[in-house]
This record gives sequence, C-alpha cells and structure tokens, in this order.
Amino acid sequence: MCGVAGVLAGPRAEPADLDELKRMIAMLGHRGPDGYGFYRDGRIGLAHARLSIVGLAGGFQPIHNEDRSLWISFNGEIFNHVELRRDLEARGHRFYTQTDTEVIVHAFEEYGPATWAKLNGQFAIALWDTRRRELWLVRDRLGILPLFYARRGDHLVFASEAKALFGGGRVTPAFDPARLAQVFTHWSTAPHGSVFDRVESVPAATAIRIDSALALHTDRYWQPDFTADPALATLSLDEAADRLEEKLTDAIRLRLRADVPVGVYISGGLDSSVIAALARKLDTTRMHSFGVRFTDAGFDETPQQRLVAGHVGTEHHDILCGAEDIQAALPDVVRHGEAPLVRTAPAPLFLLSRLVRDRGIRVVLSGEGADEWLAGYDLFKEDKVRRFWARQPDSKARPKLLSRIHPFAATAGPKDSPLWQAFFKRGMMDTAETFYAHRTRWRNTGWSQRLLSADVQATADDAAFEAHVAAHLPDGWSRWSPLARSQWAEIATFMTPYLLASQGDRVAMANSIEVRYPFLDPEVDDFCAALPDRMKMLGLRDKLVLRRLASRHLPAEIGQRPKRPYRAPMTSALFGANAPDYVRELLSEEALARYGLTDPAAVTALADKAHRQDGRMGGEREEMALVGVLTLQMLAHSVFDELPQRVRQQRDALDRADIHVLEDRGPDHRLDTVQSTAA
Repeated sequence: MCGVAGVLAGPRAEPADLDELKRMIAMLGHRGPDGYGFYRDGRIGLAHARLSIVGLAGGFQPIHNEDRSLWISFNGEIFNHVELRRDLEARGHRFYTQTDTEVIVHAFEEYGPATWAKLNGQFAIALWDTRRRELWLVRDRLGILPLFYARRGDHLVFASEAKALFGGGRVTPAFDPARLAQVFTHWSTAPHGSVFDRVESVPAATAIRIDSALALHTDRYWQPDFTADPALATLSLDEAADRLEEKLTDAIRLRLRADVPVGVYISGGLDSSVIAALARKLDTTRMHSFGVRFTDAGFDETPQQRLVAGHVGTEHHDILCGAEDIQAALPDVVRHGEAPLVRTAPAPLFLLSRLVRDRGIRVVLSGEGADEWLAGYDLFKEDKVRRFWARQPDSKARPKLLSRIHPFAATAGPKDSPLWQAFFKRGMMDTAETFYAHRTRWRNTGWSQRLLSADVQATADDAAFEAHVAAHLPDGWSRWSPLARSQWAEIATFMTPYLLASQGDRVAMANSIEVRYPFLDPEVDDFCAALPDRMKMLGLRDKLVLRRLASRHLPAEIGQRPKRPYRAPMTSALFGANAPDYVRELLSEEALARYGLTDPAAVTALADKAHRQDGRMGGEREEMALVGVLTLQMLAHSVFDELPQRVRQQRDALDRADIHVLEDRGPDHRLDTVQSTAA
C-alpha cells in the first residue's frame, strides 16, 4: 500500500508548486516509508509515498504508459496483475517495470473506464490523462482503501487521508457539524463524506472523472447483487462448501502474491482461522501469525488463538493488551483515523499492526468480510427474530428467542426480560422499512447525540444519511430476501465506511502494514451473495457453509464456536482512578468550551459518573457516548492544535528521504529529472 496526493489546477489557474506537493505527501509518510515520487505538468501535480510490496526495484511512482500520455499515483494491490499483464503484452503493450501499478495504465489505455471492473484488488487510483486533460479518482469495489478530495477555488486537491489536504495549505481544517452528528448515530459519516467541511470521499466502486473544466462526472461501476442463483439452490451443503473452498483458496493464492513475506491474523474466531488454515496449505514455508490477547478475561481469546496456530502450524506472536495500552494508543489511533470513535476496538489492532511491523512482516491476511457476506452477525439473527415476532406481536413465546442472540452482551437481567423485549419491540412492525435491521442499533447509538452541543445537534439529519444510502439501492433490491437486504445495508453503512477504515486501513497503515482480505475477493463475494439463505443462516444457526468448510481443516471447538464479536474495554480502560491525564484535560470545562462541539454540562455529568464507578457503566450506550466525545475532543486537538507543527516536522523529514521528481517541460512531453536523491 502507499500514499496518494495531488492537485489539479483549473484551465486558468496556476499549477501547484513542488513544495505544496511535498507538504501534502509528507503527511502520508506512514503509508509509504520507502521513498517519494512526484510528477508535474502545467495542470496536474501528482505525489506518491511508496510502500514496496510488488516490483521492489524500479517501481517508484508516478508511473506512465509507453508514450507518457497517462500517469498514475496508486495506492493498493491488483491481485490479478499477472493475468492482466499477460493479456496486455499479447495485445502489444510494453512494460518498463514489474509492478502491478503499471498494469493499470496499460489496461486503461486498452479498455478505458471498463478497466475498473476488471481489477481484482484493493485500490485507490489517481490517473491523469494528459491528452484529454482529465483526472480519474477511483476506489475498489468495497472501499477498502481511502481517497478524499476537496474543491477550493480553481483547484481540486485529493489524497489518501484528509491530513494531507490540510498539509498542502489549500484546505483549512474545519468540522462539518451535520456529519459529526452522523457518527454519533451511524458510527461513521455517509459513504461519500468525511467529518470535515467540504472534504468528500470517493465512494466505494466509484470512478469520478474530473474534466478539463474541473467538472465532476461520477460513475458507480459495480453494485452487490444478492439475487439467489437457482443453480446454487440445488447444491448440497457439502457441495456448496466445496465451491466456497475452491474460490477462497484461489483468493488466498492471489493474496499471497508479494515480493515480501505474508503473515496472517488469528483472532481465535472462525473466519480468521479458516483463512490461516487454507493459507498454510498453500504456503508451506515459515508463516507468521499474529493475535491480540487481553488482560480482561471478558475480551480474551488466547486459548482459541493458540489452538488454531498450533493446529495449522504457524509461528505465532501476540500482544497482551491492558487498560494502559489502550490509553497510550488511543490518541494515535484517532489522529490516524481522522474521525471520532464510539468504541476503543481499533486501539488493540493498531498495537497489533505495530507488532507485525516490528517482526519484519509487511503484509497480513485477515478474515474480515465473512460476517457480512455469510450472515454471521447477531444483527441478522435479531432481524429474523423481530420479523418472526412481528407476525404475532402478542405472542409470549416468540420474544423468548431474543435470549439466543447477543450472548456476549452485558445486561442487567435475562435477555427475555420485559426491558429487553421492549427495547427490541420498538419499531418492530415496520418490516418494510429499508433499514429495518439497523434501526435498533442506530437508535441505541443515537442516544449519544445528547452529549453534542446544541449547535451540532441542530444540524443532525439522520434522514439525510439514510436517503443518501437508499438512493444507491441496487437494481432488484426489492426482490431480495430480508436477510439479503440487511446484508447489503451492513456492507454499505458499516463495513465500508467504518470497519474497513477504523479497524482496517487506518490502524494498519499507521504502522506501514498492508492488510489483505480474501473474503472480499470478487469471486468469493459474488458466490456468497448468490447462495440461498439456508446456506448462510438456518433458523438461528449462522454461516452454515463456512462452518462446513471449517470442519475439514480446524478443530471442532473452532468450527462450531459461536460468533464472538471483537471488542475491547471502553470506559473501564479510560475512566476511574487510573484514568490517563488526557481524559480530564480533554473533558475539562475549558477544553469543552474551546472546541464548542459538545454540551459541557451533559459531558461532565456522565464523565463524573464514569469516574465514580471506576469506568464500569450500566450499559454500552453510555460507554459509547463517552468514548465518542472523548475521541471527538482528541480529534479536535489533533487538527486544530497539533497539526501545524506536525506539518513542519514531517515536511523537514521528507528532505532526508529518497525523492524522485519528474516535470513535463513542454508540448513534446519531454521529462526533466528535477530532483533525485534515491540510491
């Protein structure tokens, strides 16, 4: 993976100078510590920070095609680059590097915008067409990698992270209050946005063409299709498991392609364990695995992790994460993540990626995606129970099924209690609603908005978030099963904007680690989406086809283990007698007033309660609210107080790195090497 940045000038505007590009890309040094490349002409300035994974020698970007009419700054991996290169060479294209990046420019030269759908990978692309004076900004099908942009006057700026936009100087950091409010209900902003004023995100599976007049033209080149395939409905569970194993094995084989060692995460759960087992069969050399342990037994999965590592035969490494570790990591996590958090779960993963880096590994495989594509979350079971109950709302027996979901949720009483039932019964009859499965979660988290300032609350518009997502419903959505609809909503509103960002790219790339996701391979996803519901969920038994596959490669204890959601201690780690100093500082009356984003009285009352109770709150709703306002204050401190000094420091550090600068000097596209400090 890498860091991408650039500035496109309008037809009558001055192009960005080299120092602006250096300030931008310097802010992304964590994404690409192996050197920096720049390309400039009369309209575009492209910058790139490189993390060397494929084509280690000679792979500095930006990279061009044969006649240098196309230039690319690219973040990510194209896993089918070998096959694409072979086809392109047969069509007469000539390559000058061994990188997957160069495949993209030749493919675009050959296929144009149809290229994006041909790429099996995780990517964020900035491609400049010198002939048409057009810039393309493109993200992969599921938005695994980030890409932001902003229009300021006669310039459009773009980068892998918002901090690079701020570092360049054209974009002044300021919050968008309506989008902040979205985070305090939906855990993230709508997929096209960010928490910053007029800083947009390229949506997943989207290509934006910026023409010579800086007008934006947006094309969604792919949508999930959960239409059940009648041919798959005739398969037995074993036959479906055979197909899944074949496709998942191919996905892992592609993701083991690298010129550096590839490791694997092992959480102790089903998904990562299957990936580890299949990867180990493909790679019989020494393979390293990594896991997080917790000092709090309520979150720990050490025995299961070690059982899997021993069974599949990896060299296992782990970190032991306690309250002090979460406290120490959280400010860095928020700075890199560039959004408030309503959970602390990203912090241990940040520490885990640091362990991976320290062990000399640059790439790891992970199990994310299985729960979304194969219906593994309790949210899907909850949806099924509520729909079943709604058909007989006065039933006394049907709500008792609630006791079989959320086994790890802390409650004050039994899960079939009147209070628990009342919580899930609210809105239960609205079964035709687009976000029926998610309404309970959003209502619960939305309680946190009461801690925001009156001004921020006044801008809150949850309907706008939902309207934006609903505007992109795929064709045929209304004919899908309720389970399929809720799976699509989970991918669109949670996996892409929250999970793959806060717990994926941001915490891994903070330590220059690339995470690859075999369950998010296009062939795997399309197959899983087309499976009949009964192979994903039967009754309240989840991920049936994956569990059948696991039974062939893993101990029964792992294959039949109930889903345990990944969580980390929240207020118990941050409040109470051992709270870090920054909690009281950031939640002090002075700090709350300085940023003006929260209701000081409401925050103080809840924080005092947390301190009195040593961080042990009565419910997760209050915990999420406190983590949300604390991390919001952290983010404000980072972008308003610390950013100027950080820009100066990182800009100075860049001058000591390997740098390549190419400039197009005229109509004949003659390239001059302005600066090169690389060995």
